[in-house]
Amino acid sequence: MDTPIREPTFLILTALAREPMHGYAIIGEVAALSDGRLSLRPGTLYGALDRLTDAGLVELDREETVDGRLRRYYRLSPNGDATLTAETERLRRNVEAATARLRARSVRPLAPRTVEGLA
Repeated sequence: MDTPIREPTFLILTALAREPMHGYAIIGEVAALSDGRLSLRPGTLYGALDRLTDAGLVELDREETVDGRLRRYYRLSPNGDATLTAETERLRRNVEAATARLRARSVRPLAPRTVEGLA
């Protein structure tokens, strides 16, 4: 992906970075990763997983039946891993740039204020 990815996509890929997961586990992991700021509904998650699968970022890992229901496990594809790595690096550079600017601002002396041409 050449453009920055949206936060929900970033968090879904991040959730899958450690190990394959089924949908409800991904929902819980995304909530934990975002400190509860992002709560995915099942329909939203499964639509996102379909799009990520179509884009080659996520792959079906396996299917199993639990309590008579089919449970699908998803994993990062090699392309998904590369995309997450690149996006993480892009965000890291942005954070470093912002942090440097904020630090420079806090140590820079304030310019004197002028009132009607007087310092």
